[in-house]
Amino acid sequence: MENVLRPLIVVGGSVVLTLSVGWLVDVLLRRADARHTETPLWGLLRRCRVALQVALGTALFRATFRQAEIEAVDQHAAGIGQVLTLVLIGASAWLVVRIATAVVESSYRRYAAATRDPARVRRVRTQVTLIHRIVIAVVGVVAVAAMLLTFPAMRTVGASMLASAGVLGIVAGIAAQSTLGNLFAGLQIAFGDMVRIGDTVVVDGEWGTVEEITLTFLAVRTWDERRITMPVSYFTSKPFENWSRGGIQMTGTVFFHLDHSAPVHEMREKLHDVLRECPAWDGRDWSLAVTDTTPTTMVVRAVVTAKDADDVWTVRCAVREQLIAWLCDRHPYALPRIATAQATPPPVDHPEHPAPAPAHVPAPAPAHGEGAHRTGRGWCS
Repeated sequence: MENVLRPLIVVGGSVVLTLSVGWLVDVLLRRADARHTETPLWGLLRRCRVALQVALGTALFRATFRQAEIEAVDQHAAGIGQVLTLVLIGASAWLVVRIATAVVESSYRRYAAATRDPARVRRVRTQVTLIHRIVIAVVGVVAVAAMLLTFPAMRTVGASMLASAGVLGIVAGIAAQSTLGNLFAGLQIAFGDMVRIGDTVVVDGEWGTVEEITLTFLAVRTWDERRITMPVSYFTSKPFENWSRGGIQMTGTVFFHLDHSAPVHEMREKLHDVLRECPAWDGRDWSLAVTDTTPTTMVVRAVVTAKDADDVWTVRCAVREQLIAWLCDRHPYALPRIATAQATPPPVDHPEHPAPAPAHVPAPAPAHGEGAHRTGRGWCS
């Protein structure tokens, strides 16, 4: 009877204690979340319940599995203990990552709710995202190292590996120069406020929005839904356009090539009417002026403003479309025309360059019997 009760007590007690602690922690976090509604931390920490139960349950089994006195377990106690140790290390790393995620996300939400400046919110979002990735990488490396050190063979090799750590570090640094460069470039971008998630940028002639920033690469989503993946070192070594830095408001231009007779004053009034009916125009500024002329046309520039890059594109398209339609309907003569005329040949005689005398060509002889008679020297009429 004792052989049956002891394993049940050991295993059942560990399971019950694990579930009880998980339930109690969840209840306490729920109450704290209801009491402190100004911070989402307590609600986010409730996501750690499963990781906590796995780590706690594994620790209890690791400490008490020998007390079950099961013959099969005793025969493989070393292997079972090794497996439970590895699971415990992995579960502990999982729990630390979940807690760090909750803290980082809570900090970002509180800052975003209290700050009205979108640029600062994007900057903090970029920073906390990279910090979160660094924490995950560090915890993962430590967990893997701890797992490897649980094997006796790895501990034996450890001394020789430490002796050559200097040489290996130099070799690894040379081999991973590009990767390390991108890693430090990612940190520079995060804390140097060069580019942030959500910024509108132009890189290599492509216009898009920064969608993701990691420690090694940066993803830009273009207007046609393509994704351009670039190493973060690009943004620290080459110039690029950041339309969101210093504010996301934009100024756009529309150029018209028109005939010299185009009614500029009426076009200016029509532009104002078009902008007043365009929801994307923010009302800050507008203008229309002749900026250049050519022998056949003149260049008319319309300037419009909008709250961001997407809206300024919409305003430019609306202005271009409606003004051209208005010119075609009301003032078709203002559209550019190509003047053509018949070419004039150069004069035949010029006082400085007289035309050469034509070569003598004898006239054809008249047929015999047509009022002509032959002389001693030829025909004559």
